[in-house]
Amino acid sequence: MKPQASKPKKKSKKKFKLGLPPAALVFTGDNKIETVNISILTYDQEGLEEEVISLDQLPEVLKTKRKVLWIDVDGLHDVELVEKIGTLFSIHRLTLEDILNVQQRPKMEVFEEYIFAVLKMIHCPTPESEIEEEQISFLLMDDILVTFQEKKGDVFTYVRERIVEFKGNIRKRSGDYLLYALLDAVIDNYFLVLENVGEKIDVLEARAINNPDTETLNNLYQQRREMAELRRTVYPLREVIGGFDKYAEHKISPETKPFMRDLYENTIQVIETLEVFRDMSSGVLDLYMNSLSNKMNNVMKVLTIISTIFIPLSFVAGVYGMNFQNMPELGWRYGYFYVLAGMATATIGMLFYFRWKKWI
Repeated sequence: MKPQASKPKKKSKKKFKLGLPPAALVFTGDNKIETVNISILTYDQEGLEEEVISLDQLPEVLKTKRKVLWIDVDGLHDVELVEKIGTLFSIHRLTLEDILNVQQRPKMEVFEEYIFAVLKMIHCPTPESEIEEEQISFLLMDDILVTFQEKKGDVFTYVRERIVEFKGNIRKRSGDYLLYALLDAVIDNYFLVLENVGEKIDVLEARAINNPDTETLNNLYQQRREMAELRRTVYPLREVIGGFDKYAEHKISPETKPFMRDLYENTIQVIETLEVFRDMSSGVLDLYMNSLSNKMNNVMKVLTIISTIFIPLSFVAGVYGMNFQNMPELGWRYGYFYVLAGMATATIGMLFYFRWKKWI
């Protein structure tokens, strides 16, 4: 398995709200889908309803919902639509500002009417793939959960299957358990991504030992950048998940709190695994430098041995190349062959000596 050649990663130009007043609603990301999709899933133990609706249909859905209602909004570029949803549910404009700001640091805030959480959903389907991240926001209002995603496609497939096929306890519990299930899916996906990262580091480690070339070095630096970005994404999760147990008692039921505490432990495990891989990435870079140095030392050793062998041969050749008249060896019939034999003997003797010293 060979990592792809390192290429400069194209970064979208970030949009900042410099000079704008607080709570100004500006989308700071890229338009990743053409139209905003609003899908709803409302369920209880007796049944469920799932459909894609428009914003105008949402008030009617609220009147006829079952016990739990999950509203999933795919696409954030329509600022007016997000603002209307915020008005419908009496969401603070600062919260809406955080939803639209896709460079937002993962965090959790508690209000009297709702709980707001924002974190990053990461994707890395294969060890050769680059890590991609997407911001996702959660709004929990009693048994109504609203999620905002940048584009269609997420890691909630198994959660939806459990709801539709009535597996587990999710249909028997309230909206806070649905929030837990979605957060758990995001955290579990971190483990899959870290597993691919670990395989990528193992491949780079083997290449750093066997073939420490420029391409390997570029891949190592790219890997370190990805680990730094991943650390910035993962580290705030501990305070985000821990906040549900500490500060959201009015929205998280006693039955759901043990699950939140278990999720907190999983978050700690993700952070610890990430730290191990960060150390491994730094270690692989050091290994690359050592391998490169060792490779250079081997080349210098070979050149030194060759130079050592040819130094006495060059000396003999230089002596008999002076062409003085009073050099009796120049008149010998077999002098040329004696000199060649002496050179060959000296060469073989030095090779045996180097071999005995285990220098070659």
